[in-house]
Amino acid sequence: MSMFTGVVPPISAASLDERLHRAAEKGDAATVRTLLGQGASVDARNAAKATPLLVATHHNHVEAARALIQAGADVNAKDAIQDSPYLYAGARGHLDILRATLAAGADLESTNRYGGTALIPAAERGHVEAVATLIAAGVDVDHVNNLQWTALLEAITLSDGGPRHVQIVRQLIAAKADVNLPDGEGTTPLQHARQRGYRQIEALLLAAGARPR
Repeated sequence: MSMFTGVVPPISAASLDERLHRAAEKGDAATVRTLLGQGASVDARNAAKATPLLVATHHNHVEAARALIQAGADVNAKDAIQDSPYLYAGARGHLDILRATLAAGADLESTNRYGGTALIPAAERGHVEAVATLIAAGVDVDHVNNLQWTALLEAITLSDGGPRHVQIVRQLIAAKADVNLPDGEGTTPLQHARQRGYRQIEALLLAAGARPR
């Protein structure tokens, strides 16, 4: 009989990291904690350069994300397409994870592949509470992305003008967003609202000092 019979080979670091990614994807917070305790790297990257925290954020697995953040995961670590846990949570309106990333030191000036802050896609997609959270955190409401759009412009031009986007426009105005800041072609938020027949948004802009052209 071999003297090595019954000896369990050590688990490789790579194997632990792969298992951590799978646990994060499944939202298995208990396994996440166990694997971290066994030596898995909290910021291990997968083929897409995503960390376990970003993987958990993709699926809005709140408890798994919290376990990773508590273990020191980098909330600003970007993958191959420039998404980070903080940016993705903001853009998708994953409010609990967004708040956790902010509490863990999210970089408010961090930008996505379009050069936009987390606030801009949150506004575009109608995530009212995420917008309020990001404004309260201090994100620049007048940041201009690579497409020459602000959060206010995207909340008008890429929306249906419905109640959620009306509320977001109201929030941005209350946060002192520049209602006259135009897009790259010189079209103002008011002009966009009028072109689309968004009467409630038009009224909000006019009340806030938007200048007709």
